[in-house]
Amino acid sequence: MAEGARQRLACDEAGISERTYQRWKRGGDVHSDQRPYAVRPEPANKLAEHERERILATCNEPEHASLPPGQIVPKLADQGIYVASEASFYRVLHDAEQLHHRGRARGPQSPAPAPTHTAHEPNEVWSWDITYLPSLTRGWFYYLYLLEDVFSRKAVGWEVHECESGACAAALIERAVVRERCVHRPLVLHSDNGAPMTSYTLSAKLSTLGVTRSHGRPGVSNDNAFSESLFRTLKYRPQWPTKGFASLDEARAWVEAFIRWYNHQHRHSGIQYVTPAQRHAGDDEAVLEHRRQVYEQARQANPQRWSKGIRNWKRTDAVSLNPTREAENGKDKNAA
Repeated sequence: MAEGARQRLACDEAGISERTYQRWKRGGDVHSDQRPYAVRPEPANKLAEHERERILATCNEPEHASLPPGQIVPKLADQGIYVASEASFYRVLHDAEQLHHRGRARGPQSPAPAPTHTAHEPNEVWSWDITYLPSLTRGWFYYLYLLEDVFSRKAVGWEVHECESGACAAALIERAVVRERCVHRPLVLHSDNGAPMTSYTLSAKLSTLGVTRSHGRPGVSNDNAFSESLFRTLKYRPQWPTKGFASLDEARAWVEAFIRWYNHQHRHSGIQYVTPAQRHAGDDEAVLEHRRQVYEQARQANPQRWSKGIRNWKRTDAVSLNPTREAENGKDKNAA
């Protein structure tokens, strides 16, 4: 910190929290943590040893051996017996290592880690999904298939159909892969677990093209956040037809206009406000350098208006799909 590092980042490097550092520095001098040596009085309502033994004996009786405390306590109350609270039952069983999952039902499972992939250039990681486009007929929809490059955010392929189909998805992805010239390149295609995404037709086509499949966790809606974010941008455009599309051709024409605007005019906040087409083609470095020079000239012209440095127009070199906590912390440190 004496050399200019921020307190939060210094504490992260030391493996302590800011609150711990502040407590150690209380009074101006560094003091060791005295909490482990504190003498704490026993709670007045602490269970006696014979009460704990009675709880264990009650739970181990044949009529209670297959029941959880949530069933045992009410049953005893119906008999006019009170031994201890339900929470005390659970606590005593836990201390005695008798609180285990029982029965044939599957016990609680730790959630699987989110699939993560990192792109350092275009055509390394793609995300795709299907969304509904409403028609004028209630309950009737058109389906937009959309492929997005995670690194550049460019929509690299799209089609609108009247149904969801693995065959339609396979044909679209094949055309996009050929157009982007990434056949048999290390390309990862990420999606959710919908029927078209997991179909045998699509699986066979991806194997032929040399594309690696990646799927989000079942029941987790935000494992495919890039595609969901793009769909939100699409459906919240001012030109979005709130009453629905009159025909399939009208839906295709509207999406085509949106994709043209999104790729070539929309300055995306996730890539330093350059267009996806600029970043996909590698032109974003020149654009961002020009912005940096403009800001530097403005600061030199009016230095009294700048209390700090100019805005950070540094290019984002890598983009991660569902980044891990460690990667996010590392990103913060590098940015600092």
